[in-house]
Amino acid sequence: QVQLVESGGGLVQAGESLRLSCAGSGSISAINAMGWYRQAPGKQRELVALINRGGSTKYSDSVKGRFTISRDNPKNTVYLQMNSLKPEDSAVYYCAAGLCIGCRTAYWGQGTQVTVSS
Repeated sequence: QVQLVESGGGLVQAGESLRLSCAGSGSISAINAMGWYRQAPGKQRELVALINRGGSTKYSDSVKGRFTISRDNPKNTVYLQMNSLKPEDSAVYYCAAGLCIGCRTAYWGQGTQVTVSS
């Protein structure tokens, strides 16, 4: 089993920045890809960004150029630096972990709320 604990959500104004963190524990050595999904009210959960142990990344088109995902492998922690936030970025952000980028997500965090006011 793998446990994922997110932190760093909150309320900001449009144009501001936030940094999310997700710390993994448990049988984390079997996990290669970690990252973030988000879900806004009334919408489906969508990919935000993923990163594997080698540093390869995948981003949603809607966040490219504004968000940066990074990873500290020894700490089993992934970060999401979110700049130039927009009201449409408001959602619950979920940390995710799986065997690879493109693989089914095997583990989810509990979610952290990000709200961007206009």
